[in-house]
Amino acid sequence: MTGILGKKIGMTQIFTEDGQSIPVTVIQAGPCPVIDIKTPERDGYEAVKIAFEEIRKEKNVTKPLLGIFKKAGIRPHRIIKEFRMAGLKIGDLITVERFKKGDRISVSGISKGKGFQGIMKRCGAHGGPGSHGSMFNRAPGSIGSSSFPSRVWKNKSMPGHMGSERVTVRNLTVVDVMPEKNLILIKGSIPGPSGGYVEIRKED
Repeated sequence: MTGILGKKIGMTQIFTEDGQSIPVTVIQAGPCPVIDIKTPERDGYEAVKIAFEEIRKEKNVTKPLLGIFKKAGIRPHRIIKEFRMAGLKIGDLITVERFKKGDRISVSGISKGKGFQGIMKRCGAHGGPGSHGSMFNRAPGSIGSSSFPSRVWKNKSMPGHMGSERVTVRNLTVVDVMPEKNLILIKGSIPGPSGGYVEIRKED
């Protein structure tokens, strides 16, 4: 597996040679230094811990995290994630050059928060009639039954908090890579708002 951390810049479009428009998401990915190595002998599995987006002021970093960065000899960064990769050592830089045009990748991020939403927007319910004096427009309707089970079933579609959860979109295509600007262009949309942090994975 090949992985990298990045920040969603926004969406735009590019045009192919035959004039077709392709919607793409622009991600600033890396460079991500390796700050720790997980080994089967010590940790029970093999992985690397990488960081993204350097923090200018060390006072904004907790002491335990600061100790991890000082041990690796790297300045503090904002985001730390683990990836199941091998063949790296502490201090190595992971850049977008590990990806190329046409690669199939998966992108994980935190979706946009929608706050408290009703059952029509949150669950796709139809609602009631919209005219003829109906007083049942956007309500959920009956949520239980009579004598049995005389309660509401678990996982019943109900109003509540929507969004702001981890989402992974698989089988996305890399449209272009710009190593000189640390940018990677991905076909289509990805989870999260502009400025949100994402994880990019490619199965080798």
